[in-house]
Amino acid sequence: MTQKATDFKIDIASNLHKWRAFVAIGELGSLTRAALFLDSNQSLLSRQLNALERECGTRLFNRTGRGVNLSEIGLVLFPTVKDLLMKAVQLEEHIRGDAREPSGRVTLGLLPSIGLPLVGRLFSDMRRRHPAVKLKVLEGSSGQVEEWLADARVDIAILYRYSPSLPELEQSLALVDSYLIGPAGDKLSGASEVVFSTLHELPFILPSAPNGLRSALDAIARQQHITLEPVIEADSLPLQKALVATERLYTVLPLHAVWSEVADGRLQAARIVDPPFQRTISMASAKAKGPTRAVAAVTAQLVEIVDDMARAGMWRPRDQT
Repeated sequence: MTQKATDFKIDIASNLHKWRAFVAIGELGSLTRAALFLDSNQSLLSRQLNALERECGTRLFNRTGRGVNLSEIGLVLFPTVKDLLMKAVQLEEHIRGDAREPSGRVTLGLLPSIGLPLVGRLFSDMRRRHPAVKLKVLEGSSGQVEEWLADARVDIAILYRYSPSLPELEQSLALVDSYLIGPAGDKLSGASEVVFSTLHELPFILPSAPNGLRSALDAIARQQHITLEPVIEADSLPLQKALVATERLYTVLPLHAVWSEVADGRLQAARIVDPPFQRTISMASAKAKGPTRAVAAVTAQLVEIVDDMARAGMWRPRDQT
């Protein structure tokens, strides 16, 4: 019996990268968002899409004023193409082998106040343990980090959550107390603790709304029937700390955000109590982006670092959240 090889005729489907772009655009409904997700640019992605549609001989997307959506043909092709890409990823992981050292770039989205204590240690640990993993760090407001996570522009997001319950698929890392931060020699911030009502009409520098910290502060102030009226609003953490020190203002921050300044005597910190004003450090991963084993290695290292810092007194450990 004559054996025959399977005859695969592949032309349009031979380049999977262009179909990865097709799936990204179809899932996100926007060339702009897809370009961010793919670390590309919108004009290049648009040219690739036009070339793919010419090869297919039909429109795969309908263009609208609000973005793009899959055409009738695009809807038919989408699940098959996505399944093909998923199988290609599985094949690549199988070829690489489970024992292979994690590698690739992992992008983190962080708030400025949490980035400083974490990133230096994370870089050092990853370079020592997993040198093939490269880190990219984006700092922004809570709203920006949330948007980057939703768009899968980041693989891992570290956020503050002010509610006792976390969104689905987020992991609690630590519980953080909030402190009244004041200048050196100040009586209020020189105490170990201050009750929340003490914050009434103090000369504050605070971030402007919308902001997670500001919203949570304002909500408790209303419950306590006190007034929080900042004399200046600034979202910049370095500016907040500088003006507290030089202009004898106050702000509210977690202790890790002023760890070195308090240790050096440049600022003072009194823990806010009655009621305590707390937040959770939360870690979330994007649903689909980045090298899986590398992302897992970074998340595991972040958990270890946060636990070590809890033992040093920077925040409360996870078992107290």
